[in-house]
Amino acid sequence: ADAAVPVKNSLLNVCMDAKHHKHEPGPEGKLHDQCSPWKDNACCTANTSSEAHKDQSNLYNFNWNHCGVMPPKCKRHFIQDTCLYECSPNLGPWIDQADSSWRRERILHVPLCKEDCEEWWRDCKDALTCKENWHKGWDWTTGTNLCPGGSVCRPFSEVFPRPKELCEKIWSSSYRYSPERRGSGLCIQMWFDPAQGNPNKVVAKYYA
Repeated sequence: ADAAVPVKNSLLNVCMDAKHHKHEPGPEGKLHDQCSPWKDNACCTANTSSEAHKDQSNLYNFNWNHCGVMPPKCKRHFIQDTCLYECSPNLGPWIDQADSSWRRERILHVPLCKEDCEEWWRDCKDALTCKENWHKGWDWTTGTNLCPGGSVCRPFSEVFPRPKELCEKIWSSSYRYSPERRGSGLCIQMWFDPAQGNPNKVVAKYYA
């Protein structure tokens, strides 16, 4: 059992090796708006946190409005998802090797709390998209993501009939839809009130 301890600790309080992540987590006094819950201990910088809120962010040149303007109530979930990915030091147990030019590591099968998944789906079900997997297959000829030729813009509710499909398919299995609820200590929360502390710490410890 003692031999396992260093491995376990190496999965806790870590930043992944990716495009905008800091080498190690630490305090960031000025994290922007929806990324602010992570300000006491973050893998993102203040600049990354403000870019995460832009329609056409410099982080990845990714355009949320590829099928018309994404409704604000939907977009806030994508901003929160970006903040979790860029800022959270509690994703260590799910860090996996990535074979892309822009990052050496990614997250895989993070158990996302039931409510986070369902609210994301509910607030986005009427938004439009032309793709099920947003990680690949876009037309990047203009330098930003456009719908690939022959694709059609459809409501999220058609592309992702249930919350599980949205959470698991949109970022190629980065998330897994968890039946567990917020506060259970068994699933990662995208949304939390920092005044109550960061609930994802105990979740990372459990899975590590």
